[in-house]
Amino acid sequence: MAVQPEGTPCWADAMFTDVEGAKSFYADVLGWTFGESQAEFGYYTQAYANGKAAAAVSPPMPGEESNPSSWCLYLASQDTAATVAKVRENGGEVLVEPMEVGAFGTMALARDPGGAVFGIWQANAHEGFDTEMGAPGGYCWAEVFTRDAKAVDAFYPAVFPYTERKMDEAPMDFAVFHVQGQPVLGRMVMDSDFPPEVPSYVNVYFAVPDCDAAVARTTALHFGPMDSPFGRFAVLGDPQGAAFAVIDVTTTQGEMPDMSPMA
Repeated sequence: MAVQPEGTPCWADAMFTDVEGAKSFYADVLGWTFGESQAEFGYYTQAYANGKAAAAVSPPMPGEESNPSSWCLYLASQDTAATVAKVRENGGEVLVEPMEVGAFGTMALARDPGGAVFGIWQANAHEGFDTEMGAPGGYCWAEVFTRDAKAVDAFYPAVFPYTERKMDEAPMDFAVFHVQGQPVLGRMVMDSDFPPEVPSYVNVYFAVPDCDAAVARTTALHFGPMDSPFGRFAVLGDPQGAAFAVIDVTTTQGEMPDMSPMA
């Protein structure tokens, strides 16, 4: 897959104290297989869906062992240092400064003004997802869940070349960021249904051929399954606490919602 346009989701990974347990879980739920761990890169292990790069898992970095497991979504950058500068200029926080990862590329971690953490990836040898959108086991979609829509709606289009459209007449406050006219990232406002202790986060969706079958293989169901015009989906938790979503894009219900440009 070619290098993605600036701001496009291009990779996802997660750290687990029990990497073998995580590999077993995601192999069962998403059908992933795994490559060899690379000691020189902290035993980072790439996951594959039908032989194509889908995501990665790794043990925590030293000192990070007590942090809860969570999925991190990386957004494509042509210049990580420039993107990090824009993060700071627009009210975000840089958690990990730009760091070269061998010949693979340059990464950074940041937090938006609403509190959601995301990654930044400037590709070199590793260009990101090899899976096609909607292919079983592959990345499909992501949404920033936030309590501060005003700050987030100003932040992301200032850091990346996004335009934003908001869902019309929806029961929730939902918007979508676009790159070159294509939808790439959702933004959902967390309402009173979310306990106050739940922080802002990025929810990553992986495609599955059967949402209900995927749910049946897990023990932590946070939401769903639910039908939508985009597919049948559910939000799950893995045994180590990392939340993620699964979606069957072939099973849809209802009309696609109308979206209007943000004022």
